[in-house]
Parts: sequence; structure tokens; C-alpha cells
Amino acid sequence: MGVHEQQAEQGAGAISLSGFFGLGGKVAAVTGGGSGIGLAAAQALAAAGAQVVILDREPVGDDVLGSVGGSRPAEALVMDVTDEAVVAARFAEIVARHGRIDILVNNAGLAIRDAAVDLSLEAWDKVVAVNMTGVFLCARTAARHMIAAGQGGAIINTASIMALSGGGIYPNISYQTTKGAIVNLTRALAVEWAPNRIRVNAIAPTYVRTPFIAPLLAQPELMQRIEAMTPLRRIAEPHEVSPAILFLASPGAAMVTGHTLPVDGGFLAQ
Repeated sequence: MGVHEQQAEQGAGAISLSGFFGLGGKVAAVTGGGSGIGLAAAQALAAAGAQVVILDREPVGDDVLGSVGGSRPAEALVMDVTDEAVVAARFAEIVARHGRIDILVNNAGLAIRDAAVDLSLEAWDKVVAVNMTGVFLCARTAARHMIAAGQGGAIINTASIMALSGGGIYPNISYQTTKGAIVNLTRALAVEWAPNRIRVNAIAPTYVRTPFIAPLLAQPELMQRIEAMTPLRRIAEPHEVSPAILFLASPGAAMVTGHTLPVDGGFLAQ
């Protein structure tokens, strides 16, 4: 029963949180799900009832899988998002195991923080391969399965506040460029796949306390500058980002597509 049918059955004005945000029976894949935002997303989706499959470049330990929780044990597969054949094989494996894929959290990412004049073409290509091509490959592959099943789906891409800002704190041109591309990729895929009932959205997180920004966390003066530029005067924790992903994946966001949702402590409001 869909969220609208549940509301009608319960009467006008009635609200069912499980109807809006429950993901029972859904299968969710999370790229880069072994740590940070991806792991927090896996935990949130599992708590809402989804079967979660983590896709990560490195093997995911049993302790990490155990931390995901939920009523259905999480699973993990090793996958390089830049390898088209491996991406196709891993998504086919998920469908073979579980019969479907309903949700993709496109979270794997890479940053090489160099000034534009110093950035090598090799470094540029590495960031483009993961942050842009990898996101496209995973979205396209997931959508092919969703379209074949005829049941719709939800794709959530991880962009960044740097997708909507020129930065200015330190040079990060390849990251900013690729994350900006994700915002428009999200819009374009949302329009293209709307007839197939596939919603495509993105989140734009601020700085989040994860291994991804470990080099920045090791610089107290830089972190003080970042916090001073954030109206809430602090960076985010992974569990403060994952509810936005859960919302965009859920029936509660049934009319939301093509949107990039900042989770930024007010960073972009200034």
C-alpha cells in the first residue's frame, strides 16, 4: 500500500510515519558505504527496514556490517565505481540475490586538494573518474534494473556545498568541478527518468567529521575558519546527514525529484 492509500484509509489529516518513511521490503545499495556518510546512510536505511548492500572499493569488515543494524543483515560487495564491467556485475548480483533494487545512494567520492595551476592531468582524471563518471555508471546501471522491474526507485547522489560555492578556503578545483557536475546530472536524470517513476535527488553536505576530511581535521586553524564561516559554528557529524538521505529515499519524498538538498549548517545561506 502506498503512502497516499495509507492516508486515505486512516482518514483525512492522519499521518503514518511508517508510511512516509518506512522502507520495509526495499533493497538499497550504498556506494562508499564502508565509512563516513555512506555508513551512516546504510544505518539509517536499515533502521527504516531496507535490505542494505554496501558497495565499497575495500572489503568491509564484519564489525562495520554489524554496526548497520536493522532487521535484515547488511551485506557488502567490493566494487570500483570507475570499472563499468564490475559495476554491472555487482548490481546484477544484488538483483540476483534479492530480486530487485529500489534505492541507490551514490556516495563514493575522491578529493585531491591541489591548486589549479599545480594539479596534474592524472590527478584531475582520477577525481573525474570517481566523482563524475562513477556516479553516472552506478546511476545508469541501477536505473536499468529499476526500469526493467517497472517499480520505480530512488537515487540519491552525494554532491557538496562546494558544488554550489566557489570555495575560497583552499584550492580544490577538481572536487568543486565534479561536484558541481553532479548537481546538473541529478537534474537531467530526474527529468529523463521521471516517466519511469525513478526519482533522482542529491544532498550537498558541509564539512562532515569523517576520514574523508582527516587532513583538514589535522589543521586546527583551518577548521576554526571553516566553523566561523558556518552559521551554526560547527561541522556536521555523519548521523546529521543521513536523515536527509533517508527522506529523499522514502515515500515521504514522493514528489521531490531533481532537487539538491544542502545539509550545511547555513553555510550556503550567507
